Amino acid sequence: MPRNFDQPLINPTWDEVLEREPLMGFSHYLSGRANVLLSVADEIVENLDAGFSTDCVDGRRVGRADLLMWLWILGAYEVVRTMCQAKTCFSENALAKLHGLKKALSDVRMPAAKMEKHGKNKPVTSNRSPTGWDVENKDLLVNDPEAQPDISARQLLSQFDQVFSTIKKDDILAHHEDSYGD
Repeated sequence: MPRNFDQPLINPTWDEVLEREPLMGFSHYLSGRANVLLSVADEIVENLDAGFSTDCVDGRRVGRADLLMWLWILGAYEVVRTMCQAKTCFSENALAKLHGLKKALSDVRMPAAKMEKHGKNKPVTSNRSPTGWDVENKDLLVNDPEAQPDISARQLLSQFDQVFSTIKKDDILAHHEDSYGD
């Protein structure tokens, strides 16, 4: 999922940096955090692939994926929330994709972070572990155990990657600090 930079740039211009890492035009800090999230997503997928095999389940690997997914959800939501809050900094197209991603992340963040049902002051029941194991699809189910439909960790990771890989230099209209009034 993280962007593969086979050829390092030697003394790149700012335009070359932004072509490769468009989020740098919004925030160096957030760009780095987004890349960390993409890297963690890769590790989650690797653990799911290795943890669920045809003849057994490696609980250590699946447990590691579960732990990382919980932390990834919290971080991904905060990165996307920050970007959506700075709406004047992004093109309408990029902002629409970010809002869709924020909605998907919201559906899993509230049960994961606060152990409450999304949008309600009600507890998430404990009739399933925080993530359900979907052995057949080598996946984790990461939403409220009573909510339908189930939300796939792999699909959520993929949606994040798709949204972030479509953000281009021209989608960044201003730096993060510019979104704050005086």
